[in-house]
Amino acid sequence: MVSRPPTFCPDCGTRLESTTFDERKRKRCPTCESIVWHNPVPCAGVAVVDRSRPKPAVLCVERGVPPGVGEWTIPGGHVETGEEPATAAARELREETGVAVDPADLNILSASTMPPRDGKHVITVHYVADRADAAGEPDAGSDATAARFWTPAEFESAAETFRPVHERRFREAAALFE
Repeated sequence: MVSRPPTFCPDCGTRLESTTFDERKRKRCPTCESIVWHNPVPCAGVAVVDRSRPKPAVLCVERGVPPGVGEWTIPGGHVETGEEPATAAARELREETGVAVDPADLNILSASTMPPRDGKHVITVHYVADRADAAGEPDAGSDATAARFWTPAEFESAAETFRPVHERRFREAAALFE
């Protein structure tokens, strides 16, 4: 199994050939005779919502590394091997913003796929948490250049840009607490 379209067999290094298996185009090793599966990468993120303002505000980060430098997202990233999605979401939140939340305080908001980039497919489990259940003040860390709470109206008037899918999650999270 690989996260990007395979060219060579990960076991023996032979160039792969195309085949049809289960009514889908797949890559197959002519030496090992194995199908090399191209599967999506699991990710998790969490929208922390501050309800203490007149309108709910959601914690977002501005990306400082590719892809999407300068675009805003809900904090999140890859699920590590052996890690539960909620634990990954809480870890990514802490790494990217300095804000900590107990994975047990997370509720599932939704799950979505991102448009493929360079053949990499991603499936993200999006969580939501109440700011009252979180500790720490937002401070950009890891791969972020900024971390802050935004209301939908503030974001619209700032003329900033969201990564695909993230704006929908941002608005859904804010609406949950209106």
